[in-house]
Amino acid sequence: MKSLNILKVVALAIPLLVMSCHTHTKVVKDQPLTPEQTQQALQAIQEAEQQAAFLDKVSTSVAKTSKTQFVTSKLKFSIEYGPQQVTLTGNLKMKRDDVIQLQLMAFGFVEAGRLEFTKDYVLIIDRINKQFIKVPYNYVDFLRNSGINFYTLQALFWNEMFMPGKQTVDKTMYDKFTTSTSDNDIIISLDEGKMNYSWLANSQSGRIKMANISYRDVLKGNTQLNWDYNAFSKLGSILFPSDMGVTLTMPEKEIKLGIKLNYLGNESDWETRTKVSDKYREVDVDQILRRFMAL
Repeated sequence: MKSLNILKVVALAIPLLVMSCHTHTKVVKDQPLTPEQTQQALQAIQEAEQQAAFLDKVSTSVAKTSKTQFVTSKLKFSIEYGPQQVTLTGNLKMKRDDVIQLQLMAFGFVEAGRLEFTKDYVLIIDRINKQFIKVPYNYVDFLRNSGINFYTLQALFWNEMFMPGKQTVDKTMYDKFTTSTSDNDIIISLDEGKMNYSWLANSQSGRIKMANISYRDVLKGNTQLNWDYNAFSKLGSILFPSDMGVTLTMPEKEIKLGIKLNYLGNESDWETRTKVSDKYREVDVDQILRRFMAL
C-alpha cells in the first residue's frame, strides 16, 4: 500500500479514535463516519497490517540466509545467446556484502573465464583469449537506470528482496511496496518511475519464487531481467537456491543463463579479489560473449 493510501486510512481512523476517548470533558461535534466509511477504514487498516505481516515473513526467511557469511559450490553454468548455446562447469564463491565470483571451466579442468562482482565494479575475464572487461555498475545503461548495484545482485543470488540503491530492506520501507494475491502466491511490487520491480513469493513460507526488474523506455525499447528460482538445497540449517534461470531481454537481443549449484558449502579460504594480468587486453561485453560462445 502506498504512503498516500495509508495517510487516507489514518485520516479516516482518527475520528474513530477521538469518539472512543471518554476522558475528554469537551464534546467534539465532528461529523460521524457512516457505517460504510467505518468499514472501509477498518478494512484498509487490516490490509496494511496483513501486508506488513507478509513482508515480515519474507524478511524472516531472508534473515536465515543473511547469517551465512560464505557460500561456495560446484557450478553448472549455461549461456544461450541468439542461436548459440554453451554449457560450462565451474565454481561459485560468495562472501556476504563483499564479492560474488563465478569461475568457469572448459573441458572440466581449464579455467575459461571468470565473473567477479564487488561493491565497486563488474569484472569479466576471458582466460582463453586473454581479454577482459572491468567497469563500474553505472557504465552499463540498464544497471545505472535501474539502480542495480552489488547488493541487488547479491539479493538475487541469495533469494532476497531488495530496494534499489540500498544495502537492505527494513520495515521503514514497507509502505513503498504493494502486494496482491495470485493463487497460492503473493505478488510484491515496487514502482519507481520507469522502473518496476516485482517478486512472486509463496504465501505460506514467504520464500521468493521469482524476481523481475523491468525498465520502460518509449524511445529505445523496454528491457527486463527475470530471475527464476527452480529449486532449493540444504546449506547447513537453511535452504539455499540451487537452480536458477536468468533471462535478460533487451530491444535487440536476449541472453539466457542457467545456474545450477551442487555440493553447497561454506569454504572461506580463497582469494576474494582477482588480479588481471598486464598481458590481458581490455574489450567490450559483446566481444567477450562471442568468445565464450565459441568455446
